[in-house]
Parts: sequence; C-alpha cells; structure tokens
Amino acid sequence: MTKQEQLKQEILDKTKEYYELVHKPLQTKEFIAGKSRVNYASRVFDAQEMMNLVDSSLDFWLTYGEYSKQFEKKFAEYLGVRWAFLVNSGSSANLLAFYALTSPLLKGRQIKRGDEVITVAAGFPTTVAPIVQYGAVPVFVDMELPHANIDITQLQNALSSKTKAVMIAHTLGNPFNLKAVKEFCDTHNLWLIEDNCDALGSLYEGKLTGTWGDIGTSSFYPPHHMTMGEGGATYTDNPILKKIMLSMRDWGRDCWCESGIDNTCGCRFSQSFATLPKGYDHKYVYSHFGFNLKATDMQAAIGVAQLEKFPTFVQIRKENYKKLYEGLQDLEELQLVEAQPNSDPSWFGFMMTLKEGLKFSRNELVEHLEGSNIQTRNLFAGNITRHPLFESLVLGQDYKIVGTLTTTDKIMHNSFWIGLYPGMGDDAIAYMITTLRAFILSQR
Repeated sequence: MTKQEQLKQEILDKTKEYYELVHKPLQTKEFIAGKSRVNYASRVFDAQEMMNLVDSSLDFWLTYGEYSKQFEKKFAEYLGVRWAFLVNSGSSANLLAFYALTSPLLKGRQIKRGDEVITVAAGFPTTVAPIVQYGAVPVFVDMELPHANIDITQLQNALSSKTKAVMIAHTLGNPFNLKAVKEFCDTHNLWLIEDNCDALGSLYEGKLTGTWGDIGTSSFYPPHHMTMGEGGATYTDNPILKKIMLSMRDWGRDCWCESGIDNTCGCRFSQSFATLPKGYDHKYVYSHFGFNLKATDMQAAIGVAQLEKFPTFVQIRKENYKKLYEGLQDLEELQLVEAQPNSDPSWFGFMMTLKEGLKFSRNELVEHLEGSNIQTRNLFAGNITRHPLFESLVLGQDYKIVGTLTTTDKIMHNSFWIGLYPGMGDDAIAYMITTLRAFILSQR
C-alpha cells in the first residue's frame, strides 16, 4: 500500500469512528413520549454514506464523475430502465422531464406554447411549474378519495385538440390508476410523465412506478425515500428522450462527451451544423435551450450507499403504514388513505381526511399534534390554483379547470399527513396513534 493509499484509509477509518461517536447515538437515541420530536421524515444513514462522501471529497472531482456514473447505472438497473440521469433536485427532474417534451426533435409530438397538459391541483408546485413557465396550459382535474389520486373519470372531459401530455404525481407513494391513465395516453397519443418523487419503490400491477410512462422523475431530498441531501433523477427507455434530456441537462449542448473527455464522436472538427462554419468545435454546438442541472459527485457518493439500503427502507415504510392504519381505522371521524387497487405502495406519508360535521377542525387537530411534538404536513399546495402565484394568470387562458375541483378543495381544508419513515421506531408510531385517538375521543 502506498503512502497515499494508507493515509486515505486512515481518514476513512477515522470517518467511521466519528460516525460511531457522533451520529449513531443520535439515530439510536431513546424515544421519550411527549418529549422526543416525532418528525414527519428524516435522513437514515450509517458510516458508509459518510465514508463515500469523504472518499469523493478527497478526489476533489467536484462535478459529475465516477460516483455519478456508478449511481446512474445502479439506479437504472434497480428500476429496470435503459437510462437514468442524475440531476440536482427532484424539482429539476420535473423541469427536465417536461422541457424534454418541448424539443423540436419530437416533431409533431413536440409540446408548443399554448398546448395543454393534464394534471392535478393537489400536489407539489414544481409538478405544475414547468408547464406554466414554458407557456403551456395546465388543465386541472379533480382528485378522488380514499386514494388521494387523480379522478380518472375526468380525463376524457379534460381532453382537447391541444392536449399533448399528462403529468401527475403518485400521491405520498400511493400509485394513481396507471392502467387507466396509460390506456388514455396511448389511445390519444399523449406523453405521460410520472412524478415519482414521493413514490420510489412503489409497485402497480407488479411494475415499479416511474417506469410506466415515457419519463419518470425522482427526488433525493432528505425527507424522501433515499437521500443525497439535494438531488434527483429522470429516467426513460426512449432513446430520443434520452438524447434530449442529456442535452438539456448539460447546457443544451449537442456533444455527448463526458466531463473531461473530448472527441468521443471522432469528428469533433469535421461536422456541419445550422449556419455555423463547417468544422465548428462540436463541444460548443448547442441543439437545445438547456440548463445546467447536474449534481455533484459528492452527492452521488451518498446516493450509492443509500441505494444499497433502499429495499429495506421500502419494507419498513410499508410496515409502518400498516401499524398506523390498524391503530386508527376504527375512528369514524377519519377517512384514512388506502392503497390504490392493484398496487403495493412504498408510502411516503400517512394521510387522513376529517369527515364533515365534526366539532373540531383540521387545524385544531394538527395544532394539538404539533403541540404534542408530532410533526404534521398538509398535502402540499392543497389546491394550487388558490395560491398567490395564480393571481397573475387568467383562467381559461393560462390554465383551465375541469369541473369544480370539489374533492381537491376538501383535501385542502380537511386533510393532513404524518410520517412513517424508516428511522421511526414502534414507540413513536404508538405515540402518534395514542395522541390522535385521545384527542378525537375527547371531542365526541
């Protein structure tokens, strides 16, 4: 072993020792009901993530590198898709996925300004934001309960001659009716983007969510199913979409050389493009108006370690959902989220909706839970069309609504969710059940 290798191993050994001394006690700390904070989500990691991170930092290759390649390969293998592209966040993944569909390379199927995209209003804003930012028109359809997903009976009413795509999320890990949505898209030659940021590891009819549509997206923000701190991914089996996403992720360039490598095509100075001089350097030819959405190799290093643990994370989430459901199902005041038929969700959170005519409101209940050290979350935007960012948009022109979004508004007023992440022990689950039950029973 060289001096360099020996020193590096000593650093990694010390990193592991530091984890055992500092971070491990925090993750295994005794839970004290009423005093310990029950977060809705948190990172779950061990020494390997820290060692990978330090290993990458010592190489000081700060952008896309060997860990990034390794992660993309292993992630694509896990999903069973041909290509996965690492980006800097789940929101960037949604941005890249949507903008890929605006490429002129798609010809007659290219989304142009003024074209329509079917989506839902009850979700996270960056599922919808790229549609509006580009100048396309989101067409909002209602949700259904108890699955908290798109109401597929409204799809046909949302269709017009301008419809080009459907872009929706699997709510809190619960797959939407993929069979119906996919058949609708195939029948009408529409693109399907699955926002899979809250559903990594979920199955529908035995097939992973995110792999049914043309493009899937994931987020690796700390609360999500696995983490890199910040980070995300897009994935596809379509070779044209692969080419477009790689270009748009990396500044819109036409060249596909990896960072630090030149002339992969072997004709860097001999091609012709548009009205550029013949032989213009292919590394500086741009075929799309793109972005720089790459993650760092240090983020990828964490992801490589997380991916090894991921199947266990999914299993614990399923078990925690079952415990919460069994502990709360007899409370007639609550409508609990239920798995979509033919699905096996990798749950992100446990959602419940207060029924009508109760003596207490959603806010009163969640304030009690928060005061009891139990973290809660609404279903993100609730109804995004009611937020200030829509005040400058014109209904019927900049966006459309199918029907009245009655269930969406019900979710906005009456729904919330609590956590079930893998770092949550049985004592925390039991405390949440006990606290919820005590409050509700006291209000009867």
